[in-house]
Amino acid sequence: MTTRTIPSPLDVPADPAGIPKLAQHLCFALYSASGLMTRLYRPLLEPLGLTYPQYLTMLALWEHSPRTVGEVGETLGLDSATLTPLLKRLEANGMVTRRRDPADERRVLVEPTPRGQALRESAKAVSATMRCHSPLDGDELKSLHHTLTRLIGGLREASAPVPDRD
Repeated sequence: MTTRTIPSPLDVPADPAGIPKLAQHLCFALYSASGLMTRLYRPLLEPLGLTYPQYLTMLALWEHSPRTVGEVGETLGLDSATLTPLLKRLEANGMVTRRRDPADERRVLVEPTPRGQALRESAKAVSATMRCHSPLDGDELKSLHHTLTRLIGGLREASAPVPDRD
């Protein structure tokens, strides 16, 4: 049996103007992978009554709660304009509660309800199924995760506002 080597898009020359081809852009590879991951998660999360962003929110809350809305947003990389409607939908579906922090009324605390907490057990099957869909072995997944985590940290640092210098 012969194995066919697929050339890397990075080995293809850029176009005559020197602009890398679409497939050579890391941003496109990440965008494509993200879209495909979301698509694969959809049928697994539908029976749980969760969208992919809601699932990520629940994962964050299962790790630690209660959390402030700001802490959830920071963990997920979402601003409050995106996160607030998402949390309201989770609350309307009986998955989380939101309440003012008695120590500081400006802060809103979020935590899973008993119904939301019960979903945690079902979420184990989602993670296991997703691992089966990956063409990468365990070591490759760990390496990719490590690389992406470093990339995310660097991109967050690069996109952070520069403090004023007086």
